[in-house]
Amino acid sequence: MTGMTGLIALVGGEEFRQYCREMDREIMQATGQTPAKVVVIPTAAVTGPAKAANDGVTHFAALGGNAGQLMILEREQAEDGELIQGIAGADVIYFTGGNPNHLLDTLRDSRLLEAILAAVAQGTILAGSSAGAMVMGSLMRRPRAGEWLPALGIADGTAVLPHHERSDPSEVAPQLESQLSGGLTVLGIDAQTGCLGRPGNWRVIGSGKVTVYRPAGWQIYQASETISDGE
Repeated sequence: MTGMTGLIALVGGEEFRQYCREMDREIMQATGQTPAKVVVIPTAAVTGPAKAANDGVTHFAALGGNAGQLMILEREQAEDGELIQGIAGADVIYFTGGNPNHLLDTLRDSRLLEAILAAVAQGTILAGSSAGAMVMGSLMRRPRAGEWLPALGIADGTAVLPHHERSDPSEVAPQLESQLSGGLTVLGIDAQTGCLGRPGNWRVIGSGKVTVYRPAGWQIYQASETISDGE
């Protein structure tokens, strides 16, 4: 997506856990603000949004962040201008994991998404874990169904496979053949691990690894390594 100024953080799942601490400190530090204002949005956490939001606020507050929650859970709320004001001044906007289909339906072409993209253009970091990361790509693979559908395209030219520590790259790569031949870069991100940056220039953060699938093959990256185009 052109015109982007703020960074994106794509996290592979199990957010707000012990081994996410260093990763989430890095995300806050990347804002250049102390304390960073973090707004946790649990839209995807359809079975327990209050717990997801509270876990996020507690986690970021313990790391020294100025953390709050924004309980936009349904499409109607994503069009509510007064509620959307809850992201004003955020240094990090963080979407939790949960149901990617619900999150995508709630955000697509919404006033909330418009406001988020405007914030990112001003330097806000947009972060998402699992479902929150999946919806940011150009395409998203629906869990279990295996079909691909257009996502929000914020991380243009990419797609995210979360919880990738459970997967064998040699088995996953053949399943991605048609998507990769279309020019997509697929990021298989382990839980409690993330990619911080922008499409074509990511840095791996967190406790696990990231498997990058490209037309030429797949490659594994560890924390602090950089994933760039042309490698």
